Amino acid sequence: MDRTSLRPLAAAVAALLTLGGPTSAAHAAEDTELARNGGFEAGLDGWNCSAGSGTVVTSPVHGGTGALRATPAGNDNARCAQTVAVRPDSTYTLSGWVRGSYVHLGATGTGTTDVSTWAQSAPDWQRLTTTFRTGPATRTVTLHTHGWYGTGPYHADDVSLLGPGGDPVQVPAVPTGLTAGAATSTTVPLTWSPVAGATSYHVHRGGTRVLTVTGTSATVTGLTPATSYGFQVSAANAAGESARSATVTATTLPGGGEPGGTLPAHALVGYLHAGFANGSGYTRMADVPDSWDVINLAFGEPTSVTSGDIRFRLCPATECPNVESAADFKAAVKAKQAAGKKVLISIGGQNGQVQLSTAAARDTFVSSVSRIIDEYGLDGLDIDFEGHSLSLNTGDTDFRNPTSPVVVHLISALKTLKARYGPGFVLTMAPETFFVQLGYQYYGSGPWGGQDPRAGAYLPVIHALRDDITLLHVQDYNSGPIMGLDNQYHSMGTADFHVAMTDMLLTGFPVAGNAERFFPPLRPEQVAIGLPASPQAGNGHTPPAEVTKALDCLTRTVNCGSYRPHGARPGLRGLMTWSVNWDRFGGWEFSRNFDAYRWG
Repeated sequence: MDRTSLRPLAAAVAALLTLGGPTSAAHAAEDTELARNGGFEAGLDGWNCSAGSGTVVTSPVHGGTGALRATPAGNDNARCAQTVAVRPDSTYTLSGWVRGSYVHLGATGTGTTDVSTWAQSAPDWQRLTTTFRTGPATRTVTLHTHGWYGTGPYHADDVSLLGPGGDPVQVPAVPTGLTAGAATSTTVPLTWSPVAGATSYHVHRGGTRVLTVTGTSATVTGLTPATSYGFQVSAANAAGESARSATVTATTLPGGGEPGGTLPAHALVGYLHAGFANGSGYTRMADVPDSWDVINLAFGEPTSVTSGDIRFRLCPATECPNVESAADFKAAVKAKQAAGKKVLISIGGQNGQVQLSTAAARDTFVSSVSRIIDEYGLDGLDIDFEGHSLSLNTGDTDFRNPTSPVVVHLISALKTLKARYGPGFVLTMAPETFFVQLGYQYYGSGPWGGQDPRAGAYLPVIHALRDDITLLHVQDYNSGPIMGLDNQYHSMGTADFHVAMTDMLLTGFPVAGNAERFFPPLRPEQVAIGLPASPQAGNGHTPPAEVTKALDCLTRTVNCGSYRPHGARPGLRGLMTWSVNWDRFGGWEFSRNFDAYRWG
């Protein structure tokens, strides 16, 4: 959240750098051509191009009658790929003819060292070639071409992979032996028997895929207490996915209800500028209308970026002449709570960079936040880390097992606070799209480095705390275009943007396109949509009519635009806005529209 009225769009993701060079190798007589439709004479048969970026043209061509033309756009590098069967412990030569700026040709999944070679500038056809050796268990590799972010289209033709052919990959058999273990109030562990030839397994809940794993066990999280669920599992490899197994049913144990206690079925969350005025003016706690169910005090900020020492103070009278006394503020907090409202301290914001890079900073964070909660009698904590507060170290590539200290220490600190205050502790988060939904395409610095290390960096925090989070309300504003599950880019300020971004949280998605690292969906009651309250509050203001369209589409799958969600979610919790102050400045348009909306 921003103390100023407007700020620029989030920075675009840095381009992935891949390096390589031409080599050559002799081949045995048994070597064969393995690339399918490498000359693109049969259109795109055998090839898949990201975001619909590829097409086949008849000019220019290197040979035959067709060639690939692929166009990078936004954060898409126009990657076209196919998977081929190979033999373990064998040598292969990959080659192809390319035209354009920054054209790459490579292979992944080799089981040894993945390779890539590229031409920085090829005004006419230029041949690229490289070699690789497969690992002892490798039976498929993926060939790919791609361009460069923000450059023009490239052409590729006569792509070739020479080497010993592998056995054709068969779709694996249906898994058997699916068993549910001892359930908790929110989780169910599952196990099943291994399937020959399977490289991954998809876990389905009620007909919807919720997890993808490489082993023969998984724990489904984020479930509702005292509820019966049906689970199935399917096996997958490069050839496709098997049918689903027989259904196993499990019932979660009774629990203590929602994390953080009871909220209205549909809640309105707002940030209150308690420590500063901004251009919207100061609003006293006692003057916050009853429309607001959760009030986040902005902001608790650190004494330094890495100290972990969080401080909060009311707005100085020199900046806010109408500020109430500390005693009156605390009394107003109690009055809100008596009326069923939740009041939280929000940590961070645009100016409050927090990096818990050491165990000492983690412990100081816990103790200092606890002092604020105790002094003002608050219900919990909102995490609004922005900027460079969270990033992933090189090599930290699995959101399920993070290793970056700033992430690991934040998770530990929040779990400690949750344990200290018990089940009534309210925990909310307000990340930007860059740190969450962008993870569908990019995660951290990437497998070869070169990407922005902040991309998707909130995902391990959300995942580790998914059973403790009361509300996740991603900021659907101050954002660049983000790709949705339809592999199309969506821009802020429209109903489609909010539907696409929210559907990602409620459906789940493979992180950085890796199906084996699937971010499971959150429950609808854990999710709210974050929007600016007025055009002055931030980039991406959405008119009330578009907000209504987004809610209609998400909760009832009616009034949808170009993006259609993966089912109706009538339990969607509600809306969050920056901010109460800006809504007052705008004549309470945002909260009035929320109050008037007819859920269901």
